[in-house]
Amino acid sequence: MTTRTRSTASTDSATASSATASSINTSSARQQCQACLRPQRTCICRWVTTLAPQVEVLVLQHPMEVANAKGSARLLHLCLAGSRLETGEAFEPGRLHALLAGERRNVLLYPETAEEKSLGVATPPPFDRAWLATPQQLRLVVLDGTWRKSRKMLYLNPLLQALPRLPLTGTPPSHYLIRKAHLPDQLSTLEATAYALAQLEGAPERYAPLIAAFDGFVAQQAAYLPASLSANLPASFSANSPA
Repeated sequence: MTTRTRSTASTDSATASSATASSINTSSARQQCQACLRPQRTCICRWVTTLAPQVEVLVLQHPMEVANAKGSARLLHLCLAGSRLETGEAFEPGRLHALLAGERRNVLLYPETAEEKSLGVATPPPFDRAWLATPQQLRLVVLDGTWRKSRKMLYLNPLLQALPRLPLTGTPPSHYLIRKAHLPDQLSTLEATAYALAQLEGAPERYAPLIAAFDGFVAQQAAYLPASLSANLPASFSANSPA
């Protein structure tokens, strides 16, 4: 009886210890970085490169992008001083109006497409190139989502339709090798914003560090892909340093 009692006690103790260890490991695995809002083991804060743009940046993120590990909007927000990251699809007009308020001129980073008229999207006012002389008076509004999701955000928010748009010109091929693009010239949210800021501020090289940070982020995410998928990525990509 004594032996059995000791054996049971020992087993219970081992079980308790195992349960405690499992609980600690689970808790550790779920611990979230308070800056990038990702699990500590996949934290992307090492890629944050702080830049202070003259143009204010407002990112409107589709709710389905918030938990997308391949999304670049959070890194973009952490890198750009003074930027805002707001989540929503059909924004309450009062809230969106408040986000767009102030003395800065709002410019929407979104291409004009032929199909917009068939969807009932209002024709945007023209972008005045004279605004480029004072980039510190501009606010760049960016939609973060897949092509379909961002188009729906535009459709559901008439206030966004009323904004002049910035047409990107001469952008290089995307570095976003971990996410499929529907069109050859499609860029990640971070890349498009970096090139837009460079264009608005007349500073082609100012945001190169942001693209380098993005390369490091992409390399980190690529390291989590199955070998069959990561085998197609360039050999120069490393998860330890920006490419």
